[in-house]
Amino acid sequence: MSKQKTLIRNQFSVPSLFRHVILSWLLAVVIEYFILPSELRDLAKLDGLAQMSFVRVIGITCGIAVLLTGISFFFKTTKMERWCIVAVFAVLAITALRASATWAFLVVCLLVLAVLVVFGIYGWDKTPEPVVEPKKAHRAYIWITVGLSAAFFLFVSAWTVGRVYSFSSPTFDFGIFSQMFYNMKESGLPMTTVERDGLLSHFAVHVSPIYYLMLPFYWLAPTPATLQVLQAVVITSSVIPLWKIGKHHGLTGAQRMLVCAVLLLFPAYSGGTSYDIHENCFLTLLILWLLYGIDRKNTAITAIAAVLTLMVKEDAAVYVAVVALWLIVKTVLRFKKLDVQNLITGISLLAVSLSWFFLVTGYLAKSGDGVMTYRYNNFMYDGSSSLITVIKSVILNPMKAIYESVDTEKLYFIAMTLLPLLGLPLLTRRYERYILLIPYVLVNLMSDYQYQHDIFFQYTFGSNAFLVYLTVVNLADLKIEWQRILVLVLATIISGTCFMQSVVPKGKTYPTQAIKYFDYYQNIRDALDTIPEDASVAATTFYTTHLSQREILYDIRYCSQAHLLETEYVVLKLSANSDYKKYATDGEDNGYENLVNILDTNGYEVYYSIDNILTIYHK
Repeated sequence: MSKQKTLIRNQFSVPSLFRHVILSWLLAVVIEYFILPSELRDLAKLDGLAQMSFVRVIGITCGIAVLLTGISFFFKTTKMERWCIVAVFAVLAITALRASATWAFLVVCLLVLAVLVVFGIYGWDKTPEPVVEPKKAHRAYIWITVGLSAAFFLFVSAWTVGRVYSFSSPTFDFGIFSQMFYNMKESGLPMTTVERDGLLSHFAVHVSPIYYLMLPFYWLAPTPATLQVLQAVVITSSVIPLWKIGKHHGLTGAQRMLVCAVLLLFPAYSGGTSYDIHENCFLTLLILWLLYGIDRKNTAITAIAAVLTLMVKEDAAVYVAVVALWLIVKTVLRFKKLDVQNLITGISLLAVSLSWFFLVTGYLAKSGDGVMTYRYNNFMYDGSSSLITVIKSVILNPMKAIYESVDTEKLYFIAMTLLPLLGLPLLTRRYERYILLIPYVLVNLMSDYQYQHDIFFQYTFGSNAFLVYLTVVNLADLKIEWQRILVLVLATIISGTCFMQSVVPKGKTYPTQAIKYFDYYQNIRDALDTIPEDASVAATTFYTTHLSQREILYDIRYCSQAHLLETEYVVLKLSANSDYKKYATDGEDNGYENLVNILDTNGYEVYYSIDNILTIYHK
């Protein structure tokens, strides 16, 4: 082959086209950002985004990309383009920092710049991922992993069941799920009355048919505590696909054991159970199975895991789509000979996930409770409330996404999710792997909804799967065994320390409290159990879980007065002042007294009372 033909082939390869597009896009962003008056460059505000032109950015990107491709026809521009990407990002970062300087923003910009400098020097690692011979694990490592998993299961079960028996699980969200499962057992339908002040399918709020996998087990022991134990079973079982992923990538038995220990001790993993059962608990397990299926090129495992992941929640389609995008990009970049099976798998996953996403979000928008786009109000400009606007915002100015991701309140979350893993998810020259970090950035960091960047809520489970998978595959790139062991030992120590400092004190509170004050809580249970199972009830938020095994249940704080007065029984917790605020008048703290007067006026009488604790009224 002639020199000219070789040049053409190299410059028109997929990696070259990717590089052209990225450089062109960054140049377009810089131009568009420079057009803005200096007062509109503040990344904390949305005025600048509103003035930027999406059409112009796309047009300039396409124009420059065509120009670069044309130049590469005559000249070898690979290294120059890599360093241009570094330079353009540096200019963009400096401009953004001048407008919106914070220490966290500066540090992240420097880290991104460091990654780009490495890219400028060495390029990307284009070698195919090595095919390794799976190593047989010594039986001892298997049993140690089983023991760790059992201990983790018992800890999470004690923690969450303790919340139930200490009346620490509120209506939102555990009371909702408890009543939903009761109705699923009775009628097969996920109906609740407590969620939106009236009979409503929970699937009109979140489309989560995955819950039906738990129903047979709940049917055997139909109590709220069963749901907490089932959650512990689900998240503990994630060690199974993780062990298999480690084996596939050549990790020894000891290394696999340590990887599983890191996951179980990972504060954002066990911490995600803190707010009781949620459908999100399935995400880590199913995404790891999906990634394992792709690694093994097992169509059955891949398909089943993908479908089940989509069944978790409407936004679970994001995770499947990201996996699909990563697989497509890896396939077209990594292999000299196109892997048709991988490409078909990736395209199929992307098509199915996007179709499902638009289907269920369309249903929620028209027939359900709507899509919760308000969680990205920090990206919504021009009065828009569409998720498409978030994507447009990132394309218009990626510095906005970086700036929002390192808001001060998110720094603790970043530390608790990356430090225990020694930053391994970020350390790679196989840059297509960064695609798997999209859920971590998009779901957890970019949102201004505070619970999505809190390790003690359910929104961590999806990104956890990708973080631990990236830890495994980036670790596998280390060829020297002692280096792997050293890294894993350090990660285990740091994860364990974080676990003991942040998770254990919180987790042991509830079972300790339930045991220490057993008689106190038993008196409350006895009082609530006097209410007939077929009776309609309105109660304060921490009593609804215990009362959830019935068709009609309302939370006093959220239900209308009309629904309240339709119920046969009303349960008031005497210390729950915040639950009675809607009945307060003239700014006075008299909500409880006013509510009691309303009940007296409408024919309710005291049915059961425990001094200074609760009162049950019967109509």
